[in-house]
Amino acid sequence: MMLKRVFDWLFSLIFLIVLSPVFLILAIWIKLDSRGPVFYKQQRVGKDGKDFWLYKFRSMRVGSDKSGLLTVGGRDPRITSSGYFIRKYKLDEFPQLINVFLGEMSVVGPRPEVRKYVNLYNAEQLRVLSVRPGISDFASIRYRNENDLLEKAENPEQFYIDEVMPEKLRINLEYVEKANLATDIRIIFATLAAIFK
Repeated sequence: MMLKRVFDWLFSLIFLIVLSPVFLILAIWIKLDSRGPVFYKQQRVGKDGKDFWLYKFRSMRVGSDKSGLLTVGGRDPRITSSGYFIRKYKLDEFPQLINVFLGEMSVVGPRPEVRKYVNLYNAEQLRVLSVRPGISDFASIRYRNENDLLEKAENPEQFYIDEVMPEKLRINLEYVEKANLATDIRIIFATLAAIFK
């Protein structure tokens, strides 16, 4: 566990420095594109069920989360012009390196969920909270087109709760049981491959 934390800290520090010019360019684009802050923060549930603030580059119009927590479809009208681009290439996730640096997240681990959905977990599913949440995992790679799946559903939120969430949790529980540094590195490369595919 200590090795994973050292890896997370070094990885996040190096990439926060290396990507700082990209951060600056994206920040300027977001500010010029729409009214509101550069960053969007949302309370998520972390290790041992503790809440923390997750950071992203803002890709939606201010107040959009009041009309629903899930993004449905590739052309959700709440998404800004810059937001379409940064979401397509997962650039909105970059600020989570700050969460990793602070020890609230890992580079790899089950994606953190909002409290509303965590409250629906059964006793077994709650075991995903025994590890730090991550920026990427096998479940998020498999469901990288989740928005498109939800768009086709008659009731997107219920489809997420009944179909998508349980399957993602099943995949994440397998990760929790077998997690090691080699698996984390595989997930990092698989994530990059999925983004640039």
